[in-house]
Amino acid sequence: MIGLVAFLSCIGLIWAETPFNHRVNNERIIGGSNAIPYTWKWQVSLQYDAPNDGSYYHICGGTIIDALYVMTAAHCILSLTPSAYRVVAGEYNLYEYDGSEQFIIVDRINIHPGWTGDLADGNDIAILRLSEPVYDNGYVAIADMPAPGQILPHDFTCYITGWGLLDFHGSTPDILQVAPINVVEHSVCSQPEWWGSHVLESMVCAGGDGVIAGCQGDSGGPLNCYTGGAWRVHGVVSYGPAGMCNQYKKPTVFTSVSFFMDWIYSGHS
Repeated sequence: MIGLVAFLSCIGLIWAETPFNHRVNNERIIGGSNAIPYTWKWQVSLQYDAPNDGSYYHICGGTIIDALYVMTAAHCILSLTPSAYRVVAGEYNLYEYDGSEQFIIVDRINIHPGWTGDLADGNDIAILRLSEPVYDNGYVAIADMPAPGQILPHDFTCYITGWGLLDFHGSTPDILQVAPINVVEHSVCSQPEWWGSHVLESMVCAGGDGVIAGCQGDSGGPLNCYTGGAWRVHGVVSYGPAGMCNQYKKPTVFTSVSFFMDWIYSGHS
């Protein structure tokens, strides 16, 4: 679910001139391919039960940051009722039961206090406490995090993962998708022909080549980068352009994890 830059209420849509809002059904990576099974073990599917009848469906991605905590985007939170959400860890194929999955109801929702509902204001991050811990069944892992304040260099290759839309026509994947995506430094991404003033120092841009991009359904999921000798989650999918997700000079925008490290760890209470 990628935030729409135009204030649609569609979790996971991407809009292009005004940073988007939320409410999504599915979103997927454009230009990606099927991930190798259980490679990105910290990736989860965040699912929502709107009618409150047990019929959960995927709305966003998320990252396991502790046995009891998952990090996602604030705009993925459509209701403040924790039991309306569940996290599926160890997921690969959304529409098949593989025996690797752990289905865990959310116990508490902690949205960043600076979140206003306007993606342009930033702070698009939330921490979910689970009703029971994720256990190590060989298919899950706790994500490594970046150093506080760490900034990725321009053109550094990271990987975006998720179950978001595959194309502008709304095709959705069964299997977790992955794609390499290059970082666009703030001095470039904040130029008028790119995202301009919609991009803050607390965000990370990646993509904008017109080929690869996050899309609806990818919101809340990780930007995975190999730094400091380990795979670390440097970003949380936040928003992209309205309309076609893979627009030239309109990269996917992520909440910068390194910028919020103090808050993330203070939220473990």
